[in-house]
Amino acid sequence: MAKDCRLPKKNQAHVSEVRSVPIDLGELNLSAVVFEANLVDNPREWWIDTGATRHICSDKEMFSTYTPINGRKLFMGNSATSNIVGLGKVVLKMTSGKELTLIDVLHVPDIRKNLVSGSLLVKSGFRLVFESNKFILTKNSHFIGKGYVEKGLFKMNERKEEGSSRKRTHEVASGDHQRDEEPRRSKRAKIAKTFGPEFLTYVLENEPRTINEALSSPEAPFWKEAINSEIESIMQNHTWELMDLPPGSTPLGCKWILKRKYKADGSIDKYKARLVAKGFKQKEGLDFFDTYSPVTRITSIRVLIAIAALYDLEIHQMDVKTAFLNGELDEEIYMEQPEGFVVPGQEKKVCRLVKSLYGLKQAPKQWHEKFDRTMLSNGFKINECDKCVYVKSSHNSFIIVCLYVDDMLIMGSNRDVILTTTKRMLTKHFDMKDMGLADVILGIKISKTSDGLALSQSHYIENILKKFKAYDSPPAKTPVDLNLHLAKNKGESEGQIEYSRIIGSLMYIMNCTRPDIAYAVNKLSRFTSNPSKNHWKGLIRVLRYLKYTSNYGLHYTRYPAVLEGYSDANWISDSKDTKSTSGYVFTIGGGAVSWKSSKQTCIARSTMESEFIALDKAGEEAEWLRNFLEDIPCWTKPVPAIMIHCDSQSAIGRAQSGMYNGKSRHIRRRHKYHKTVDLKWNHIY
Repeated sequence: MAKDCRLPKKNQAHVSEVRSVPIDLGELNLSAVVFEANLVDNPREWWIDTGATRHICSDKEMFSTYTPINGRKLFMGNSATSNIVGLGKVVLKMTSGKELTLIDVLHVPDIRKNLVSGSLLVKSGFRLVFESNKFILTKNSHFIGKGYVEKGLFKMNERKEEGSSRKRTHEVASGDHQRDEEPRRSKRAKIAKTFGPEFLTYVLENEPRTINEALSSPEAPFWKEAINSEIESIMQNHTWELMDLPPGSTPLGCKWILKRKYKADGSIDKYKARLVAKGFKQKEGLDFFDTYSPVTRITSIRVLIAIAALYDLEIHQMDVKTAFLNGELDEEIYMEQPEGFVVPGQEKKVCRLVKSLYGLKQAPKQWHEKFDRTMLSNGFKINECDKCVYVKSSHNSFIIVCLYVDDMLIMGSNRDVILTTTKRMLTKHFDMKDMGLADVILGIKISKTSDGLALSQSHYIENILKKFKAYDSPPAKTPVDLNLHLAKNKGESEGQIEYSRIIGSLMYIMNCTRPDIAYAVNKLSRFTSNPSKNHWKGLIRVLRYLKYTSNYGLHYTRYPAVLEGYSDANWISDSKDTKSTSGYVFTIGGGAVSWKSSKQTCIARSTMESEFIALDKAGEEAEWLRNFLEDIPCWTKPVPAIMIHCDSQSAIGRAQSGMYNGKSRHIRRRHKYHKTVDLKWNHIY
């Protein structure tokens, strides 16, 4: 095999020879990877190739210096060979105004694409950052150029104008490092699939903390655009006015919060900048009075999506740009001028806030009050159970708007009403961005299927498994190991901080789309203050189960159009724990819309009592769901009694009995409550 290997033995003498006489390549064989070998492209376009060991050009006219070569071969990625007829220097004019000079570029007339070796760029001090469908090229934190995906490859953006002024030139030498001890393997597959989750793990932990750090990073053009967009929105809303600081007043500070927003597949969707006031310095009664503001329940969002699946409704999404800038302030608040945007000649002046700003304690309240007034004045009514759901109905159509801070879902029976009347009204009053059909809400992917809608968090689960290094663990088919005994740890804690982080991530997954891990996560979350090895085993078991079921989600179909629930409890499964665990789940259209698994707050003396307490918690949720649906136009009116299935005949008998002869006060209170609500119970085996 050694005699057949195309890579010659590397020695220092040969390297010196290549350095001193670049055109005398000797018997050195070179390799390049071509993704598409049979397509004829623009001969003046250049493509980034991380698998190529040399820069390669097919057009002789692009060389600024040129030396002919005879009898040399270029090995391709498919084991084919092409003739090398020359060697020279090529200067690429980038859209940034700078020039990128490639040294020792091979002239190969048969090549279909001009290739820039990504490995040579990196070894010459350049930095390549791939993200979503674009890449950025920098050197020493200075922006050089960029490019975008085209036909599965990254194409460099070059300046098309002729005769433009000459900028700084960056040279890239090929030197003696074009060959390693082992043949390089092409990374083409990773680039073709949007760079993969390895890069996502990197960027999640490396967001810039200051505006200077952002503007000196390789992603500076994107951050600059996001920051300018934020300032433009602030100025358009007349958020503040410059004035001298009144005597006795102290201005609040402010800072920039910079975040990357991701799509459902994990790729970067956009760069977002927020100017945030340092509201933690506000004093109650002086700078603010009331701070309460409603937040929609995730249950409400799932119910509305289930209804959309039942009646085949379109769900549209809109985003409020700088939502909190829309609320008018009642208090006198002063703030320092933001970093990077201090007005020349007025450095000592401060901003008197006219409208609320992110970070102020009263900002959410002011925003919701402004949004409520706008919706009510346009004929909408507020849902009595969820103050962030707005409904407008007429004889033959209806429209529902669900607001979650600055994201909103819009659905209705008439598509034209959504696209024209409602969206036009919202755009008139607020600076809105129309996202079209809903795709992602709160990190949850919304997918349309042949018979309904599906919600999933598969990519988030994959990122969690990689982040906590559980991706290589073998999968498990159940989230709970019945042979594993979990008890309070009386010894030393085992990785308490990391344990808490994983529990937090699992609770987010559980609350959004995964009721199947509710019991396991609830059980494990009781030991976050002092976890033991057994608790870690249980936690790893849940991660292994998520690996096995990463593609699981919630699927809402067009049948049945019925809301029903299921209730259960386990009575004192642990001899050292005197309280049972309750659980319930409610479904619409075959998919779960509400669920919970929690430790009971009182001691049950029998299985009947534990089941009855669980039935009571399910009844409370059923009553809330029933009242919520009363204000939804398309649901049957009056809303019929909700059927709750339970496997305890004695608990159902107790709930249906008109008499009570027990002595426990907490059971008597629950029994009295069940006499006042309109529910049905069904015994299941």
